[in-house]
Amino acid sequence: MSEMIICIDIGNTNTSIGVFRGSELIHHWRIYSDKERTSDELWVILNTFLSSSNLAFKEVKGVVIASVVPPITPIFVATIRKYLKLEPLVVNHENIGIPILYRNPSEVGADRIVNALSAIKLYGCPCIIVDFGTAITFDAVSESKEYLGGCIFPGLEISLDALFQRTAKLPKVDIEKMEKVIGETTIESIKSGVYLGFSGVVKEIVSKMKEKMGEKTKVVGTGGYGSIFKGIGCIDIFDPDLTLKGLKIIYDRSIEKRT
Repeated sequence: MSEMIICIDIGNTNTSIGVFRGSELIHHWRIYSDKERTSDELWVILNTFLSSSNLAFKEVKGVVIASVVPPITPIFVATIRKYLKLEPLVVNHENIGIPILYRNPSEVGADRIVNALSAIKLYGCPCIIVDFGTAITFDAVSESKEYLGGCIFPGLEISLDALFQRTAKLPKVDIEKMEKVIGETTIESIKSGVYLGFSGVVKEIVSKMKEKMGEKTKVVGTGGYGSIFKGIGCIDIFDPDLTLKGLKIIYDRSIEKRT
């Protein structure tokens, strides 16, 4: 039986946790990224996930972490060390394994460069990765497998929260695909504005990036809200697990270097 690896993507809003057995992602969970959670509390959550899936923590042979929330990273590291007796691999711009052409490579979020590596290995390049997370990020990878940089745009929840907090009568709404451009209620109007507005932003930025990179550039979508926008016409491939798969690729490569 193949060894079990845990891949952890710590985001600003949520943390994704995936368990791989061999090359297969067999389980995937998401929890709130809580800076106040202790390592003991985190272990209760992780152990509950594993137990509910009939997985034993003794089967875990390695852990790899990408984080854009520095205060949370040591909590996960401490949990893994204390309860799994393992030293997790924490991904950063120095160990990602691809050239980063950002003026200051340390400024690039770990998730963005993990996504870049994952897209290179799984789908080829040149490519653009659109990640629909707390922010919507657009990342460009050259045909020579270089991370070039990209764009960052406020995400859906950020925009909706700002709208709700700064208006007296507009309600919070769930985000969903909307074909109707003229809403007949306040809720429909907000949903139409959000869906069509963000669709327009994504298509425009992708179009401008393709002008620089070439029309044959593949566009890979991912992220929590990506499934809503995958059919807007400019997303060639949608992979909700792109980051976790990238983390597994990085872990496997680190093992190969040791042997």
